[in-house]
Amino acid sequence: MPTLIGAARTRPCTLVVCRGCCCGDTRKHPGYDHDWQLERLRVAARASGGRFAVRVSDCLGPCDQANVVVLQPSAQGRARGGRAAWIGWSMGDDATDEILAWAEAGGPGVAPAPVALELQFIEPQGERVRRRRGR
Repeated sequence: MPTLIGAARTRPCTLVVCRGCCCGDTRKHPGYDHDWQLERLRVAARASGGRFAVRVSDCLGPCDQANVVVLQPSAQGRARGGRAAWIGWSMGDDATDEILAWAEAGGPGVAPAPVALELQFIEPQGERVRRRRGR
């Protein structure tokens, strides 16, 4: 098991919510309340007592699969082998419910992903670039 130092020892599971060029864009995805989703995630994180956090990022890359949320493992989850899960098409209450349920249960490495959410897993942007370059 890796030794964690500094802030990494207590890092909670973190939801990184893309709100760049396409994610959260009402012109690209009309009829969906992107601000409500982000507020709902933030409220749940505050209510979690520090078990998980929410960060907003500019463009994460896979714009054709917007909205994108990355669920990063907590320190405990990473120590157990958990890796970041990239979730595409994360609009709608069902997707938000599944994301919150997984984060509340501990996230990657601590709890299994909800089966329905696994259907929305996407490849991280860096992996797509490396594969195109033949690495």
